[in-house]
Amino acid sequence: MQDDARYLKRKVTAGSLDVHPTEKALVVHYEVEASILAEGGGHMLGERKEGQKIIRVKSLSPSTDVGALAKKVVEECKLIPASRLPQVEQLLYYLQNRKSSPVEGKMEKKEKRPVKPRELTPFDGMELNEEASITRVDEYIELLYEGIPEKIRGSALILQLARNPDNLEELLHNEAALGALARVLREDWKQSVELATIIIYIFFCFSSFSQFHGVVSHYKIGALCMSVVEHELKRHDVWPPENGSLRRDQDKAVRKYHGLLSKQEQLLRVSLYLLLNLAEDTRTELKMRNKNIVGLLVKVLERDDEELLVLVVSFLKKTVHLPGEQERHG
Repeated sequence: MQDDARYLKRKVTAGSLDVHPTEKALVVHYEVEASILAEGGGHMLGERKEGQKIIRVKSLSPSTDVGALAKKVVEECKLIPASRLPQVEQLLYYLQNRKSSPVEGKMEKKEKRPVKPRELTPFDGMELNEEASITRVDEYIELLYEGIPEKIRGSALILQLARNPDNLEELLHNEAALGALARVLREDWKQSVELATIIIYIFFCFSSFSQFHGVVSHYKIGALCMSVVEHELKRHDVWPPENGSLRRDQDKAVRKYHGLLSKQEQLLRVSLYLLLNLAEDTRTELKMRNKNIVGLLVKVLERDDEELLVLVVSFLKKTVHLPGEQERHG
């Protein structure tokens, strides 16, 4: 039967459209029908699955131009046909005039822990001329199945979204996105420092909130970061040392070396920040110690990057307070 199968046909049908019960958001219901077609085009096997997409409109306020916002929503969400623009406008108008629910009020007042490192030095592939939209995540996921440049672009767009804490919960429930990101990191981190840095940064955004540590652990990102740090430190050891007597014709090589060093230190910073966040849990920290996190941190002290050094010293201070580690240093 499999030999006769030629291709998979996927059909997405939009369903009902409603307002979210507690948030400033629209809920789009849809149905996905996947069919395996035989050589002659006949239907062999099919499956239907229902889903929903939440479109948050945090910017909606009493002064918002509802008509313009409705057009933007319809343009950006492929699940909503243009013919439903009046309905979208009506639902947004309802949301605009609805009193905030107690849950929504609490969410808005809840202080969010700041996400750090605040900025990564821009590098090729991260600076994009386009603004990411939470409604287009599926498109960004598709890029993760292409070449390295496309993977960098797709992950950079998802990073744009992840850096806004308001998007984290929706991304959390998008298993396709997180699974694809974890897979790409696992398979390609040695091929591209930029790609590894961006994807680890995405998971770092989750690690900045204790309630999201479970998803980071689920995809074993902490263990991957340990491997990344160890590998990068070994790689640095075999790079040619900087030599003050280098001739002018070697200036290009020196610039290349500094470029590599800068990118590597970005990767080390975001990896160690993520590990430090996960180390809030003592059991996780003990696992790190058993995998020689202290040795790796001490090795990083040889570097010159100020932010990296401050981070490492903070991490080392934390590990010294672990049971057993105090005895070793005492």
